[in-house]
Amino acid sequence: MIDLNTSSSGIAATRVVITGIGLTAPNGNNLREFRSALLHGESGIVNYEVPFMGGVPAGRCNFDECRYQSKKSRRRGTRAGAIAIYCAHEAILDAKLEWSEYAKDRVGIYLGITEHGNVETEAEVSALYKQHESNISLWSHHHNPRTVANSPAGEVSLSMGVTGPHYTLGAACAAGNVGVIQALQMLRLGEVDLALAGGVSESIHTFGIFAAFKAQGALGYHQNPQLASRPLDVRRNGIVISEGGCIFTLERLSDALARGAVIHGEVVGYCINSDASDFVLPLALRQQQCMSRTVQMAGIGINDVDIISLH
Repeated sequence: MIDLNTSSSGIAATRVVITGIGLTAPNGNNLREFRSALLHGESGIVNYEVPFMGGVPAGRCNFDECRYQSKKSRRRGTRAGAIAIYCAHEAILDAKLEWSEYAKDRVGIYLGITEHGNVETEAEVSALYKQHESNISLWSHHHNPRTVANSPAGEVSLSMGVTGPHYTLGAACAAGNVGVIQALQMLRLGEVDLALAGGVSESIHTFGIFAAFKAQGALGYHQNPQLASRPLDVRRNGIVISEGGCIFTLERLSDALARGAVIHGEVVGYCINSDASDFVLPLALRQQQCMSRTVQMAGIGINDVDIISLH
């Protein structure tokens, strides 16, 4: 519960809340659908045809890529960008704010992503050898803007006319969290008045990530693809790769209250640290330190935590 009567002063004490949620996942294209699917145990995982590998359990989103952008813009852009554009527009609609009244140079976009550019590079290289007979003059002139690290946030900026800061942030599987933290910090600093933040992934569209996880022996499998991903199950035999995205509309609490916004939640604490021990294996001590410092910043006790979202 959010105590709306609590007041405080100072940059670090400025309260930031979530007033809009836009998402697409293999089992839903908005919060209502997603929540219902989770409560009914519907994962949305299917057998997905991966180049050179055949059918592999994976999560593919089914949303209208051109709901908020033209077909021409989609052809020039990326799958990650399409996911981000869809989620960002949905987040603004869910927030029920008068979008046309906001100064777009005071809106920030902060998107976390695990990897980007692999899909387009694989496609271009494949076409170069299979279709273009190594004729490099047929290499797409859209390749550079598609593969630049900031492309997903840039595509949202173009689609929504946002002229404020826009970042695509890399932090592996924690990238979406980092996007939200960056938004929180920029709102507290007064750099922006509204922020769109979260994470997006286009992972299933590159065979390289499947091949790498297979080489590690880490790909989950089950005859029923819906059961291929089973966290905490003793029969679990690996992970399932998926695409998807979730973007939040974040505002300062005072602004949200002034316009009578519906508040989904408040970001009350965070911490970022690094294991500095291995490329992929987590270190329990660093995880413990990160969670402890987050709880300390939030000013709550361990017993106040209702749910822990696992890696």
